[in-house]
Amino acid sequence: MTQTTKPAIGLTLSHHIVAGVVNNNKLASALQSYPPEGEDYEDALIEMPREGIISVMCDEIRALIKGGAKPSAVGVALPGIVRNGVVEDSPNLPQLKGARVEEELCAALKEAGISTTVKAMNDADAVAAGLAASHGKLETTIRVWTVGTGIGFGRYPIVDGIWEGGHTVVTLDDKETYCGCGGRGHLEGIMGHRAMRLRFLDMEPEDIFENAKKGDPRCMEFRKLWHKALAAATASSIHISGAGKFYLTGFNIRFLDQNLLRDYIEQMVRMSPLQNFTFEIVPEAVENEVLGAAVIAQQAIT
Repeated sequence: MTQTTKPAIGLTLSHHIVAGVVNNNKLASALQSYPPEGEDYEDALIEMPREGIISVMCDEIRALIKGGAKPSAVGVALPGIVRNGVVEDSPNLPQLKGARVEEELCAALKEAGISTTVKAMNDADAVAAGLAASHGKLETTIRVWTVGTGIGFGRYPIVDGIWEGGHTVVTLDDKETYCGCGGRGHLEGIMGHRAMRLRFLDMEPEDIFENAKKGDPRCMEFRKLWHKALAAATASSIHISGAGKFYLTGFNIRFLDQNLLRDYIEQMVRMSPLQNFTFEIVPEAVENEVLGAAVIAQQAIT
């Protein structure tokens, strides 16, 4: 793939906003964040109205431009269903539901005297694109699970579709209703950080897995369920799109036992042409999301 020659700006939104400049498929600036490093991130965006989020993104872009960047494009990575520049749904940032992010951010930037294009995308897709860029694999297909507050499934190159893999149904148990979207039996309702806290009101997720190591029966059973859920969703992807490599990342990937996951997947994927799958754990790095957002935005105009 031809490398870009003009810089782009990437932003990602979760509990906070992080932005940076990307040139030639590499980060070309220090990352900026809102709230600033060292301040509490937990509810900064959850409690902020949509207009405030757009304004903060505009401010972050303006600050980067003051540093010398003149972006040909801006990429914005967001949680939820993002299509045609519109956030159709976003359980983790519900105030963004219905937001025409591309249009609204373009208008805010224009008021600030900045003329550029904006491309919005799902944050897990941005992670996949960032991994492709950082590994020099922009010509190959990348699939990635992001394991954090929610569960994301990213794919690069982006193709049309919903791709809300975190809401893959992995159980028919009527009691499995912990997913943030309200759906029953979802992967995120088992593996998501929020869902684990709801399920175990008396302990944090790290305590669950620590107690499982100590032999607590309830925690040991959940640890098995957690791995089986990811195995089931991965097996479903393999049966639909074929084998290949999966990347696993996110702050809760620390709980993963690779041998246990592989054992469960092998029990679920029995057809020999589909058994050539691999997976690799990569440390969570917000740089991947910022990089991927900018790369996708740049590709959209070229």
